[in-house]
Formats: sequence, structure tokens, C-alpha cells
Amino acid sequence: MGKAGLEERVGEHFGRVPTYTLYDSETEEITIMNNTSEHAGGAGLPAEILAKAGINTMLCGGLGSRAISLFEQSGVMVYVGASGTVADAINMWKAGTLRSATSETACQQHAFRGEGIGEKYGGGQHDHHHD
Repeated sequence: MGKAGLEERVGEHFGRVPTYTLYDSETEEITIMNNTSEHAGGAGLPAEILAKAGINTMLCGGLGSRAISLFEQSGVMVYVGASGTVADAINMWKAGTLRSATSETACQQHAFRGEGIGEKYGGGQHDHHHD
């Protein structure tokens, strides 16, 4: 949700967070990347932007099936169920307690309203909260 690195909170809707925290699991280096996607008023989709940044695994609270599909097409493994801080999410992933993102684990309650992104890409306003 911001620039606090490992201590930052995991956002509820991954495509609309202002930043992404990139973690290199080999070097433990942290990089903060601004969300420059169409969801944030920029260009491109979050999955495409993150894949181009070279990530191979993405951890989040939840996301829709369209985003899961885009990550799969880019060869990025996605895990859902992350909560708390970024450090908490990484520890959950290391412990094997996050679930692989599939059509069954996709957020089924996204309510998309209005024109533009919601209609074109399956993005839009979030109408519930992830635990």
C-alpha cells in the first residue's frame, strides 16, 4: 500500500494499490515499484507491468480470474491469501500456507461498474474486502 517495504500492509485489491513491493528471495533485496497501470491512471495492466519487471512469483490477498489468467500467460506463479505486512506475506509463502491462484481461488465477488477499464479488461471498482 506504500513505500514501507517489508513493514507495509498488503493491499486488498492488488491492481489498485499505489505501489508494489518487489522482493528478491535470493538476495533479500527490496525494491518499491509505483503502480503505473491503467488502474492507477497510467498505461498497461498490472500483470503485464510486473511480468516485464522480471517477477516470477506474485503474492497477494486476492485477485480476479482475468488477472490470474494474465499472470499465467506471462509465466508468473500467483499465490493468494496473503495478509498483514509484506513480511508476513513472504513468511506465509515460505511456510507454504498461501494457496495457488486458480479459477477456484479467484475473487468471485468483484463488482465492476462504469466504463473503461471495467468493461475492457475486467477491472473496476472493488465492492468487498479480502480477509
